[in-house]
Amino acid sequence: MSEQTETRGTRRRVVVVGAGMAGVQTAVVLREKGFTGPVTLIGAEPHQPYDRPPLSKAVLLGKAEGSAFDVDFEALGIELQLGREVLGVRPGDHELDTATGPVPYDVLVLATGAEPIRLPGAEGVPGVHLLRTLDDAERLRPVLARQHDIVVVGAGWIGAEFATAAREAGCAVTVVEAADRPLAGALPAEVAAPMAAWYADSGAVLRTHARVERVEDGTVILDDGSRVPAGAVVVGIGARPATAWLKDSGIELGTYGEVVADDHLRTSAPDVHAVGDCASFPSGRYGERLLVHHWDNALQGPRTVAANIIGESPEPYDPVPYFWSEQFGRFVQYAGHHASADTTVWRGDPTGAAWSVCWLREGCLVALLAVGRPRDLAQGRRLIEAGTAMDPELLADPSRPLKGATA
Repeated sequence: MSEQTETRGTRRRVVVVGAGMAGVQTAVVLREKGFTGPVTLIGAEPHQPYDRPPLSKAVLLGKAEGSAFDVDFEALGIELQLGREVLGVRPGDHELDTATGPVPYDVLVLATGAEPIRLPGAEGVPGVHLLRTLDDAERLRPVLARQHDIVVVGAGWIGAEFATAAREAGCAVTVVEAADRPLAGALPAEVAAPMAAWYADSGAVLRTHARVERVEDGTVILDDGSRVPAGAVVVGIGARPATAWLKDSGIELGTYGEVVADDHLRTSAPDVHAVGDCASFPSGRYGERLLVHHWDNALQGPRTVAANIIGESPEPYDPVPYFWSEQFGRFVQYAGHHASADTTVWRGDPTGAAWSVCWLREGCLVALLAVGRPRDLAQGRRLIEAGTAMDPELLADPSRPLKGATA
């Protein structure tokens, strides 16, 4: 590495906005790659940086006090500025604006994640909760302990996970969903339909085609006039990129308010990168721009960002998206992106405990959903990455390993 490259790559001040997985991982990987310049990690919450998946599981149920990352920031020379809200950025000046004054940077990494969509009209109503932060989970823990009647608004991933925890805690749970099925925005109807039975099996009530008209203290009123008792209401109707603070920055934002990044996770502004839930990127693999709100994307993207910052020439960022969910006693995993698929192949009986769905495009595996079949997921993820052609007839045999069903 030339002296000029080293000065450019390792001595500049890197400021990371966002102290979740994407931000923390970016700072850590910079040090792993030998970056010796100053690194500052700014987080809006006062808590030590923490991982989010346990919030809807162990933390919520009181089985863990928190989920702080096992990172020695002091030993790594990473400066933490916690409880500091960033209000804006001026790329031309290479400065952030915060409530306590400006913060200069040489390189900026946007890793502010996503924020939950709030239920219109429910702000300020007692007993209405979100589940996104550690504080949210701590407020909900005593609600579960008192075994309230709980209404969950939204039958997406977070709604199902919270309903699972609430049933485990002994609460009566009603889930109201405006669509005709769970996971309507995430999975095709024929794939999501079998999951509706999981709610009843667990003792939860699932009401589809049910829109919330308003929330009163102790009651949720639906648009058909019915009233559902609610000692607490938990809203899980989706999330949006937490980018409102970038509105006047000149940094390009996309259709969903996300930061528009290129295939190396660079933004439209010089020396500004974006990673994790707040950013979309072009996928050559799938031929479209992807906005991935999942933990694995926040884990993997920082390697590309860090490589760019230190002057390496990484491959374009084009991962196979992956996520998992634990709900109603089932381990659900998904890899890939099924939107462009032209063929769907089932492996196993979807009314049973273990089954998978495979999506093909022009004969090649592009996505896979596995319920209780982790081996299918592990093998399928590798086959998707390799662009492997599959034999649909062999693929439909659930007793055959996925890797043995290639064309």
